[in-house]
Amino acid sequence: MCGICGFTGQIEQRENTIQKMTEVITHRGPDSDGFYQDDFISMGFRRLSIIDLEEGHQPIYNEDKTLVLTFNGEIYNYKELKKELEELGHKFSTSSDSEVLVHAFEQWDEEMFEHLRGMFAFAIYNKETKAVFLARDFFGIKPLHYTMIGDNFCYASEIKSILEHPQFVKEFNDKALDHYLSFQYCPQPMTFFKDVFCLLPGHFMWYRDGVVETQRYFEAKFRPDNEMSEEEAVDQIEAVFENSVNAHKIADVEVGCFLSSGVDSSYVSTYFKDQKTFTVGFDFGERYNEISWAENLSKELGVEHHTKLISSEEFWAAVPKVQYHMDQPLADPSCIALYFVAKLASEYVKVVLSGEGADELFGGYTCYNEPRVFKIYQTIVPYCIRRAIAAVCKKLPDIKGRDYLIRATHPLEKRFIGNAYMYDQKQKKALLKDSSLATDPTRLVRRLYTRARRYDEVTKMQYLDINMWMVGDILLKADRMSMANSLELRVPFLDKEVFKVASTIPTHLRVNKENTKYAMRQAALRHLPQATAEKEKLGFPVPTRVWLRDEHYYSVVKDMFTSPTAEKFFNTNILVDYLDEHFIEKEDNSRKIWTIYVFLVWYQIYFGAVEVAENSQETQTPIADSPFEDAEASDEPTDGATDGATRVFQPVDENSPQPAPQVDEEDDFVEEDSMDMEEIYSASEGKTATHVNLQSIAENETTEVENDSDVKVKPSFKPTLENHNDFFEGLKDKLKDFDNFDED
Repeated sequence: MCGICGFTGQIEQRENTIQKMTEVITHRGPDSDGFYQDDFISMGFRRLSIIDLEEGHQPIYNEDKTLVLTFNGEIYNYKELKKELEELGHKFSTSSDSEVLVHAFEQWDEEMFEHLRGMFAFAIYNKETKAVFLARDFFGIKPLHYTMIGDNFCYASEIKSILEHPQFVKEFNDKALDHYLSFQYCPQPMTFFKDVFCLLPGHFMWYRDGVVETQRYFEAKFRPDNEMSEEEAVDQIEAVFENSVNAHKIADVEVGCFLSSGVDSSYVSTYFKDQKTFTVGFDFGERYNEISWAENLSKELGVEHHTKLISSEEFWAAVPKVQYHMDQPLADPSCIALYFVAKLASEYVKVVLSGEGADELFGGYTCYNEPRVFKIYQTIVPYCIRRAIAAVCKKLPDIKGRDYLIRATHPLEKRFIGNAYMYDQKQKKALLKDSSLATDPTRLVRRLYTRARRYDEVTKMQYLDINMWMVGDILLKADRMSMANSLELRVPFLDKEVFKVASTIPTHLRVNKENTKYAMRQAALRHLPQATAEKEKLGFPVPTRVWLRDEHYYSVVKDMFTSPTAEKFFNTNILVDYLDEHFIEKEDNSRKIWTIYVFLVWYQIYFGAVEVAENSQETQTPIADSPFEDAEASDEPTDGATDGATRVFQPVDENSPQPAPQVDEEDDFVEEDSMDMEEIYSASEGKTATHVNLQSIAENETTEVENDSDVKVKPSFKPTLENHNDFFEGLKDKLKDFDNFDED
């Protein structure tokens, strides 16, 4: 695994600049560095040696050295490709998988991707034509960011590398905050830095003659074979997954495996006999500690197992470091647990396999049950009535059945934006100081739903998650947390051969009354104990809900929520209300609270704290280039006061904060901006590249009126604690014949 960066154009101290851009991502490749420069481009590289340890240094060239490559990733079929390319007349100077890419590009140009099996983000520079070709793998396992700096192009594995360019002007992108509040991550290609973008998964890019062009070469399309039997599905899954795991274990160093109590990583670990596995947990009972499950399984499998129990103090102290490595705020608390398990593994191995992608490909998330569970309710209860019922439910306490009826109100396209749905438009309007930023998050995913319009609802949800949640959350944290510890993480479920099989599995063998991820679990059952293969999906449970009801951590968060940093963006009285409601157990607001807290921590890391000088003029104090790395060695607090084990940053001061605009609670519609994904998500059946305007790729000034059916319906009665039980009991009676109705 490695890190790459580069820029075009002539600037002062070019050599020093590319060295700084490369050094800041040393964690991605501590073993060596490499550079290429001519009068047009500067390219940098950091290497984590995995294959061909002696000769696989980069940059790598073709035979006549007209092509220059820097590459992050692994090509799992490189030996077969090398043999094929040698038969076509290509000459190799190393035994690395990297060199295969240069010759594959030389041989097949843009058609090279149909020959590749692996994860990758790479840049190839043609010295003769002065063209730069960049590409990202099929599912977006490896990251790649880019921007225009004046008339010049700049790219890097991580945004922090781009920030080192002396001519790049760092600006906060407030539109990203709007989307982050709903999704808990920033949907790609947008980032929190203005004019910095992510190359989307399954896309390649040309930079030539001053123009950026992108084209999609791969799309995860489902083609269910409804004639497929259960036995056929299980046989195919077992065969292709075994092949994928064996391919992903190819390395010239030892390979280990993450292991939780869930079926995904457990299934992977069955191919690791006599090797090492790694698990972390929290000291909050079995719900938050999978160590005992993993230890028992490791004994059965015969693997050497290593564990770590994360303390509350360790977790909270790691939040700033994790958000620094993330580049952008990610409100998934499991990324911190992932940081610790990656750190543990890095003490023993350089490569690990993990179970990411199984849920998206094979239908593993519990929410994929909703279309089946909601079907009868949505059929027998008209939409206007469902909407009125939901309005009643939103005013009720946190009681059984409430969330079910709220979620079941709308059709799929209006209720599901992915696995996380933190704040809706109305909540954002009330919360944000600039309420005009608040948009309807369902508009952002509308084009994906259009592309998936012929799929059933479960498959639509999978398609959405593959293109949004998996890329913006799951794979982002997997890459950043492993690379923060100089550890290569491989994901055998996210293999194009595995997807070929997964895409053909009938929906009823993915999600049914028996379980989610049904056919894949049956394949795993051939290798695992039944209790593990059929275990309920938990994710990576983190006790944030419990911590936020502890006085110490309540105070830590409240200090941040009432800081000038928070006042810069939010109506802080609403933040405190969320926190207080959670603390007294009136409502579980833990995810909403964590989303805001993480953003504020991240903002102070990357944009600094604003201190009020004696003359009341604001001065921005940026955090150090690589915060907390030196702090660990010195034991000195870094840019902020220390509260116990939790670093609390000095708040940003704002002069004369403006009062929040009034929001009409009965108004569901506002005119809004939305990210227009048409160009970059358009099908690329032909060979004409799509031209991307970097100034408008992440925004499109359009408005549209909601459907008449979205008119607010006032409830016919006001909910009270006295009548809500009768209300729900009546609904239960009406739905008593509903297949698998869950009263909770």
